[in-house]
Amino acid sequence: MKTKLTNAKCLTSSNELENCEVLIEDGKIRQVAPKVTEEVDQLLDAKNNLVAPGLIDVHIHLREPGGEYKETIQTGTQSAARGGFTTVCSMPNTNPVPDSEASLGKLLQKIEEDAVIRVLPYASITKGLKGEERSDIKALFDQGAFAFTDDGVGIQTANQMLQAMKEAAACGAAIVAHCEDNSLVYAGVTHDGEVSKRLNLPGIPSLSESVQIARDVLLAEAADCHYHVCHVSTKESVRVIRDAKKAGIKVTGEVSPHHLILNETDVTENDANFKMNPPLRGKDDQEALIEGLLDGTLDFIATDHAPHGEEEKANGFLGAPFGIVGLETAFPLLYTHLVQKNVLSLSELLDRMTKKPADVFGLPYGTMEEGAPADLTIIDLEKTAKIDKYQFASKGRNTPFHGWEVTGLPVMTIVNGEVVFEEKVHA
Repeated sequence: MKTKLTNAKCLTSSNELENCEVLIEDGKIRQVAPKVTEEVDQLLDAKNNLVAPGLIDVHIHLREPGGEYKETIQTGTQSAARGGFTTVCSMPNTNPVPDSEASLGKLLQKIEEDAVIRVLPYASITKGLKGEERSDIKALFDQGAFAFTDDGVGIQTANQMLQAMKEAAACGAAIVAHCEDNSLVYAGVTHDGEVSKRLNLPGIPSLSESVQIARDVLLAEAADCHYHVCHVSTKESVRVIRDAKKAGIKVTGEVSPHHLILNETDVTENDANFKMNPPLRGKDDQEALIEGLLDGTLDFIATDHAPHGEEEKANGFLGAPFGIVGLETAFPLLYTHLVQKNVLSLSELLDRMTKKPADVFGLPYGTMEEGAPADLTIIDLEKTAKIDKYQFASKGRNTPFHGWEVTGLPVMTIVNGEVVFEEKVHA
């Protein structure tokens, strides 16, 4: 089966758009050229829009099994496809937790049955995410676990983390950490700063994140393990990761779109659509995150897509769960607020949503090179729309960006040469 993507624009190394066509054969990219002359079985029309490598998100929550009222593998991957993502990595805070070969096996089977894009599932570092008994890291990695995390909770004891890192290093797996020292959280629900004082809410200090990262980078050095930090949110965390990288420690980090675009001053009322963990920090933290993304301290962007029921999120900061959705809004928000405002170039943004996450985790995706999987995202860089949470494919409506006007929308997503999302044009 040969397919040609025609009327496309490719991004050049000088960050300019030029005409191109893409030949796809048997799920692989065979040629990217100004003109493909070979006869094909199928034509796909990009309608003069940008063709880019499929976006990659290594941090999402699909909620299934156990939380299907929030999201399912099917709805979550449909949401990802609409957002231009072709590969996502699902977190293990489900019920049951993928902490055994039996539970991971069932999850892998369900993904095979229901996912419309590629899903690489994490397994947990500890049984039940309880921080006590370690999962069998080697067995789970051999079975197909992407990496290991107790995302949602921090590993509280240094020895538990050290032993997990040693086991992961022995089989070439990565340890991925939600960094939070519980003794420093103080039952907080928002950033300990201006917003917590104004709304009279208990605050989460920045120190609760940064001190655990500081501990872990030294443990990673001792274990010679690849250690990846989830959703970095503070200027101190950026500094610790930067220093660790300079010291040659195998540490990488990600930042979420909401921490790049928002800060605590955007929280004007007790609206739990602004409640996430880590919380929106100060303006100086936001600036440090952008600087860290630009200089490579923070390697790439990940959404931390975390759907919840509308009733749950209606309970205000004190009663609602942490988390917002992000798969369908990530690229247009970042394009509008970073690229169009000349903070990042288009090529830098795409690099941090495709090639960089693939490189960090050794994945064979995120490029348009000959022979690579035909994972492609077609993006209309001129299209402007208002974000409408009621139009999401995700079951989650919990976003602080409802009603925001954005530009640059994915209009087609292709995985292994197959169209998994195409924007329908209404007459």
